[in-house]
Amino acid sequence: MPQTEPEIRDTDLDAAREIARLSAIMRALRDPDHGCPWDIEQDFASIAPYTIEEAYEVADAIAREDWPELRGELGDLLLQSVYHAQMAREAGHFDLAAVARAISNKMIARHPHVFGEEDRDRTAEEQTHAWEAIKAAERAGRAETGVLDGVALGLPALMRAAKLQKRAARVGFDWPQTAQVLDKLVEEAHELVEARDRLSLDEIEAEMGDLLFVMANLSRHLGVDPEVALRRSNDKFTRRFKYIENELHRRGKRPVESDLAEMDALWNEIRRAEKNAD
Repeated sequence: MPQTEPEIRDTDLDAAREIARLSAIMRALRDPDHGCPWDIEQDFASIAPYTIEEAYEVADAIAREDWPELRGELGDLLLQSVYHAQMAREAGHFDLAAVARAISNKMIARHPHVFGEEDRDRTAEEQTHAWEAIKAAERAGRAETGVLDGVALGLPALMRAAKLQKRAARVGFDWPQTAQVLDKLVEEAHELVEARDRLSLDEIEAEMGDLLFVMANLSRHLGVDPEVALRRSNDKFTRRFKYIENELHRRGKRPVESDLAEMDALWNEIRRAEKNAD
């Protein structure tokens, strides 16, 4: 039988007690008479960069499969929610209970196949379509009538590009075939290369932005998350360059004392070793 509310177990109560303790700690830190001067001085804008940083540190721990580290990073991220909620309570906007209530209500509303009467026998793709339909209805309820309304400005640019294109594609504003995206990618690259000597820095930046935007679109057409793909490439570059540094150190050198030919040879060496290992 479908359930309207999940059963609350002892482990849930343990979590609630610890979150309540954390909330009390934050209230004490923000106390204007006896709290921490640094914490008292903070506001939403000054804390927001830490919130973003902590989210990335969670993702980093997951990528490294460092589960003890993940526990700590999730705690740091939870602290950010508690921090913002405490400042909101002080300003009379809302409190931590309202935050938890809102997300609980949202999760129940967005899963009618679990907490309502809808059929659970859907594919993952069908569930995704249903989820998007519910989110669209929620946006309409918030008077977000534009297709692109609600795509957060604070997202990393590459992630936001992918989300904007995904939204536009829902209403048919999209190339029907991946080959057309590849053609556009080649076109944008040629424009940048051919015009680089006569464009201003601002114009070059605009052309580079167009190229990156098409790359994000190509990622979506290929079913790849561009943020994840770039993160993997960053990790690969870091790993291979560390190999270069280590090998140069073994030869009694630093990278600045080497040259491109030597470092490129070492790069190809670790590249071949990694491919053979696969």
